[in-house]
Amino acid sequence: MNVELMVFIVYLVFMLGIGVYFFLKMRSGNEKDYFLGGRKMGPWVSALSAGASDMSAWVLMGLPASIYALGVGQSWIAIGLALGYALSWILEAPRLRRYSIAARDSITIPQYLTNRFLSKSRAMQVICAVIFIVAYTIYAASSIKACGTLFNTVVGLDANVAMYLAAAIIISYTFLGGFSAVSWTDFFQGMLMLAALLIAPIFALVLVQGGQGVSTIEEAGSGYWQLFTSWQDILSGLGWGLGYFGMPHIIIRFMAVRSDRDIRKSAKIGITWTTLILAFAVASGLIGRMFIGNIDDTSTVFIQMVRKIFPPVISGVLLSAILAASMSTADSQLLSSASAFASDVYKPILRKGQASDKEMLWMSRGVVLVIAVVALIIASNPNSGTIMNLVSNAWGVFGAAFGPVILLSLFWRRLTFPGAAAGIVVGAAADICWLAFFSGTGLYEIVPGFLLGLLTAVVVSLISKEPDKAVTDIYDQVASGKEEI
Repeated sequence: MNVELMVFIVYLVFMLGIGVYFFLKMRSGNEKDYFLGGRKMGPWVSALSAGASDMSAWVLMGLPASIYALGVGQSWIAIGLALGYALSWILEAPRLRRYSIAARDSITIPQYLTNRFLSKSRAMQVICAVIFIVAYTIYAASSIKACGTLFNTVVGLDANVAMYLAAAIIISYTFLGGFSAVSWTDFFQGMLMLAALLIAPIFALVLVQGGQGVSTIEEAGSGYWQLFTSWQDILSGLGWGLGYFGMPHIIIRFMAVRSDRDIRKSAKIGITWTTLILAFAVASGLIGRMFIGNIDDTSTVFIQMVRKIFPPVISGVLLSAILAASMSTADSQLLSSASAFASDVYKPILRKGQASDKEMLWMSRGVVLVIAVVALIIASNPNSGTIMNLVSNAWGVFGAAFGPVILLSLFWRRLTFPGAAAGIVVGAAADICWLAFFSGTGLYEIVPGFLLGLLTAVVVSLISKEPDKAVTDIYDQVASGKEEI
C-alpha cells in the first residue's frame, strides 16, 4: 500500500511540475497562448492530447464495469466511439482547423460559431458559455469522483479527502500552464493509459488460460456473450460516436495543430491510440470477470485485476493510469469552461473588449478555480450518481447541442446564424428532456437530441435570410482547400 501511494505521489508531482514549467515559460504570453497554445502543437501531442482528454476514468472504470456486469452487448459503446472518433479526425479536423483561422482566427468554439457568420451578435457565445459551464462542471465531477474511488480502494484514504487532493493538483497545473500544460500532461497520461490497458488484460488472460481464473465462460451464461442484444443497445452504443463531432474539449485540439500536414499525421496516431484503448477496455471487463469472479463494486474491476497480478511498484504505475485518465479529462474541461466564460462573455460583453492580456489570463485562471470547486462539491455528494452516468449525461448534452451545428457549419454553405443558434438550443433541450421523461425507452438521449438539433438547424436556416456573400466567400475559400494554412 505504501509503495503504491509513493508512486501516486511521484506521478502527481511530475504533473504539477509540467504546469509550473509552462507557467514560467508563458509569463509574457497572451489569451491565445493560454487557450490554444499559440497553435503550435505537433502531431503526437495533438493526437494523444485529444484522445486522453476524451478517455476519462470511465474507460478504465466505467466501461469495463458495464462490460463486466452486462456482457458483450455493451461493446457497442466502444464500437460507436471508435467510429465516431475516426470520422471526426478524417472529416471534421482538417476543415475545422482551416475554418477557425479563416473566421477571424477564432480560438474557442463559441468564437468560431460566431465568426463563421461574421456576426456581431454575442447571443451565440452566451448560449455556448451557459451550456459549457453546466455540462463541463458535471463532466469534471465524474473525473474527480474517480480519483476518490481509486485512492479509497487502493490506499484506504477517505474518498472525499482524495477528491480534494486530486482536484488541487488538477487545478494547479491547469491554473498555471493553460493549454500547453494541459496538452503535454495529456500526452504523457495518454501513453500511460495505453500501457496499462495493454499490459493488465494480457497478463490476466495468460493466468486464466493457465487455470488461475475464478470463473469460466460457461458460468457467465450464453446471454452474457451475445453481441446483438437489442436495437436500443446497438443504436445507443453507436450514438455515443455522435458526441465526438461536438465535444469542445476534443475538437479544440483540431484547431491547435500547427499545420494541415500535421493534421493528417495526428489523425493516424489518434485513431490508432483510441481503437487500442477501447478494444482493451472491453477486454478488461470480459477477462476481469473470468479472472476475479464476482465483486460488489464493478467499477473497481480493473483496479482489483491489476493489484492481484502485479507487485506494488508495478501496480502503482499501472493504477496511475486511472489518475491519468481522470486528470487528462478534467483539466481539458476546466480549460474549455474558462475559455467559454473569459473569452466569450467576460471580455466582449462585461469588459466591452477592454480587458488586457494580463487581466484575461488571471480571469481565466479564476474561472478554472470556481468551476473546479463546484465540480468537487458535486463529486463529493453521495447521490451524484455513478461515474458512467455522470459522463453519459454530459456527453449527451454536448453531442446533441454542438455536433449537428459544427458539422453543418463546415459542410453546408446555406447554414445561417439563426439556424445554428436554434440547433444548439433545441439539441441541448431535447437531450435533457429525453433523459428526464423518456429514459425508460432504453434509448440513449444523444440520438434523439442530435437528430432534433440537426433538423432544427436545417429548417430554421432554410426559412431565414440567406448568408451574406462575405460569409459564403469564406466558406468557398475553406472548402476549396487550395491553400495550406
